Amino acid sequence: MGRAVTVATCALNQWALDFEGNLERIFRSIDIAKSRGARYRLGPELEICGYGCSDHYYESDTLLHSFQVLAKLLESPATQDIICDVGMPVLHRNVRYNCRVIFLNKKILLIRPKISLANAGNYRELRWFTPWNKARHVEEYFLPRIIQEVTGQETVPFGDAVLATKDTCLGTEICEELWAPNSPHIEMGLDGVEIFTNSSGSHHVLRKAHTRVDLVNSVTAKNGGIYILANQKGCDGDRLYYDGCAMISMNGETVAQGSQFSLDDVEVLVATLDLEDIRSYRAEISSRNLAASKVNPYPRVKVNFALSCSDDVAVPTCMPIQWRHHSPEEEISLGPACWLWDYLRRSKQAGFLLPLSGGIDSSATACIVYSMCHQVCLAVKNGNADVLADARKIVNDETYVPEDPREFCKRIFTTCYMASENSSQDTCNRAKLLAEQIGSYHINLNIDAAVKAIVGIFSMVTGRMPRFSVYGGSSRENLALQNVQARIRMVLAYLFAQLTLWTRGMPGGLLVLGSANVDESLRGYLTKYDCSSADINPIGGISKTDLKNFIKYCIENFQLTALRSIMSAPPTAELEPLVEGQVAQTDEADMGMTYAELSIYGKLRKIAKAGPYSMFCKLINMWKEICTPREVASKVKHFFRTYSINRHKMTTLTPSYHAENYSPDDNRFDLRPFLYNTTWSWQFRCIDKQVNALD
Repeated sequence: MGRAVTVATCALNQWALDFEGNLERIFRSIDIAKSRGARYRLGPELEICGYGCSDHYYESDTLLHSFQVLAKLLESPATQDIICDVGMPVLHRNVRYNCRVIFLNKKILLIRPKISLANAGNYRELRWFTPWNKARHVEEYFLPRIIQEVTGQETVPFGDAVLATKDTCLGTEICEELWAPNSPHIEMGLDGVEIFTNSSGSHHVLRKAHTRVDLVNSVTAKNGGIYILANQKGCDGDRLYYDGCAMISMNGETVAQGSQFSLDDVEVLVATLDLEDIRSYRAEISSRNLAASKVNPYPRVKVNFALSCSDDVAVPTCMPIQWRHHSPEEEISLGPACWLWDYLRRSKQAGFLLPLSGGIDSSATACIVYSMCHQVCLAVKNGNADVLADARKIVNDETYVPEDPREFCKRIFTTCYMASENSSQDTCNRAKLLAEQIGSYHINLNIDAAVKAIVGIFSMVTGRMPRFSVYGGSSRENLALQNVQARIRMVLAYLFAQLTLWTRGMPGGLLVLGSANVDESLRGYLTKYDCSSADINPIGGISKTDLKNFIKYCIENFQLTALRSIMSAPPTAELEPLVEGQVAQTDEADMGMTYAELSIYGKLRKIAKAGPYSMFCKLINMWKEICTPREVASKVKHFFRTYSINRHKMTTLTPSYHAENYSPDDNRFDLRPFLYNTTWSWQFRCIDKQVNALD
């Protein structure tokens, strides 16, 4: 009867400009889809070249190599008898578009350009692409010769159209179009489209996955139909981790769910669904049917192919499932761990080195590496040949099999406690115990000789010896002496990263990990070019509050009892002299604000788009039970003063895993000046005027 259609979607770990690897992963996904009976296969956005090509999109090479890959796909027997929907950039009449190329049996059916481009937060699509603004309009696209030779076609349809197969109608959306207020699926559904497809390049943000899932299910709940979503996964060359979550929804309910975090380079979802269920669902929605009678029709590309079989009465169809969401602590454990694995294997380094201070931030970073080791061992146990091959290359042993996370951690992870005369024995012991429990190769060293040598050079040249404030020095002297210690640690971290494996008779070098959290970066509570300066930072987009909860999660799930004493200790930089052998310096006292307050400032500044005056107006209501307006004013002024003084540090911030929407990352996400008038005279005067009125 031709009712049951079998469709496939996928999450692929594509890598920007890795045309060979990307092609291989596309082929694998098509093979899996066909082997499971699918007649249509959907892939992620710009999967041929990789989503994160950035300014490489300007290069003609990127377009050329994308068409070369497309030619390989078109001519391959692997793509026969299945509609393949792939993503790549296309130049049409000298304008560059972000496109889907849909083909069947060596013939291109339609090139569909993206209509709504993502241009907020980390996205800059309008820099490289132009949106297709001709609704329901199709033009002729003249194919390059390399494609003409395979397809025998001179021109193909290019524009806003839908596909009409023998049994149903399919319409395309691309990523941002799902999130737009006037999404194409609305009128496509009214015009009889039964299957909506969405190819995404959507990255992970803590607590975001449910929003994407709810959006997809709401599409088919309101209008009926099948919605198929594909997404990129993994680190494709920058700060983002694309978190998969491929899914298929029908009539408001999820019928297939892909993983959010995994080390599998290729993940394919296949579902068989009954088209009559869509028609029955739509039949009783009278408001939809009235609107449908007035809709302007889409151009239809007729396809002499069916997604169903003629005799499918006995074919079982998929039933709804309940989506399982990760907790934020699980997301922190899994997302940055997968990102680190991609970075490690693709950079061809031999492991990581982390300056482990015995505090919450560096300990959380160590736990993420340990979680990565868990994920690697689990993937190998489950038969992932790619992960096994990568692990063997990293440890330089062709027979190695990672089975125990602690043993694997010992091979690829070096931790280093860098003591000074200002360090306490407590933090030294905490770092050592945590290193023992996760299995890292741990080094204890003392930096006093190097610090004294640096300060000695200064004293010899100037004839002056700086002192800490507890010994009568000025605040300038005090800060300079702290900075020397912090920067010496960075120099030593890179030295040990380059040569530690050499001393152990092992090949390769180590990537240095940073461990400054998002709140400290926002406040600028870090020394420029200290241990916050590293190769990459897995926690740079995560708040102190979330990291504390993650530490609790690790105590319970990884049985890391060493974390209990780390949790209970007050955060401290340990850069000022001890008092009677005990730490007197604490982070929150140094900053003049709590981490909880800092997190609120960050969300108001970035997410709520609040300047000093707006932040004050919001906080006098939020904190009316605990602060007077004058106290709120003082806090807001202090935050903006210290934020603006330290904003220059963001220009050299270590590339960090993006996990939070109030990240101060200066590279792409949070574009601000780094030379401010730090008096904020006009803004603060507005606050003072309001305070006086309230008094």
